[in-house]
Amino acid sequence: MEIIKELEGTTLTMKISGRLDASNAQKLTNELNSALNGVKELIFDFNGLSYVASAGLRALLTAQKRMNKQGSMKIRNVADSVMEVLEMTGFADLMNIEK
Repeated sequence: MEIIKELEGTTLTMKISGRLDASNAQKLTNELNSALNGVKELIFDFNGLSYVASAGLRALLTAQKRMNKQGSMKIRNVADSVMEVLEMTGFADLMNIEK
């Protein structure tokens, strides 16, 4: 998994590519913990994300809960295979996903 962060003012865009699974979900959580102070809008760009596992979903849920308190969170450019997982788990109903 690769994470590219772009901060513009109080908007943080995190471009995630590869696979978000148990082997690297903690890396995303660590990146979020260090990067979200002062952020009002968090945007995940999943253009290069090909797979998400339950550990990755947990990291997304943690980010969503934090951003509910300090601003908003969006997910963009979701591949069909990742969207299927988000829909099957109910995460699509909990998160703002732009298609």
